Amino acid sequence: MYQIKRRGPQKARDLAAYLAMTTMGIRQHLAALEAEGLVEPTPAESQGRGRPVSEWRLTEAGHKRFPDAHAEVTRDLLISVRDLFGEDAMETLIDKRTRESQNLYTQALNSRKSLRGKVDRLAELRSMEGYMAEVEEAADGSLLLIENHCPICIAAETCQGFCRSELEVFRALLAGAGATVEREDYLLTGARRCSYRISRKSGRHAADPKGKAATQ
Repeated sequence: MYQIKRRGPQKARDLAAYLAMTTMGIRQHLAALEAEGLVEPTPAESQGRGRPVSEWRLTEAGHKRFPDAHAEVTRDLLISVRDLFGEDAMETLIDKRTRESQNLYTQALNSRKSLRGKVDRLAELRSMEGYMAEVEEAADGSLLLIENHCPICIAAETCQGFCRSELEVFRALLAGAGATVEREDYLLTGARRCSYRISRKSGRHAADPKGKAATQ
């Protein structure tokens, strides 16, 4: 289940290779998970002629097997805050979390000088918080920060300000390294994960008010 969560829908033979199991063994394991309602087969993208191949993906129940930071209690508390104190109180709560997260990450990233080093360290921190984060580098040199799990998903569904806050924190953290951050995949709009495209700003140097390149 961890490999499917991390990599998305998987063919039985690929899971068998990853886990050093026989294909028959992994199929039996998948059948048991399917019987529990945790995984389900889905048609794989056609590779031409031949027997159709299925991929296995997590069901909603399967996703819920991963930590969700006391989801129900969190959701109820957020709804109570909104009902009792209004939207302004929610914004105050989110702003406080934003500042605390940014301060924590800033201290942890200070020792990393390169953009890649900072993003790798950020992924380490996010994984420690339960996001199952990893970094991939694209052919154009941009980086993709991937979060395969959201431990605050229920809170984010209740108030999407938490998602906005995280994007703002990432942008503030990496702006000093000359990078822009854009969300590419978003769990709450149906994607299987959240991901962020991190690109260097156009030009290696920022222009100064006189039009000359400012040294870094």
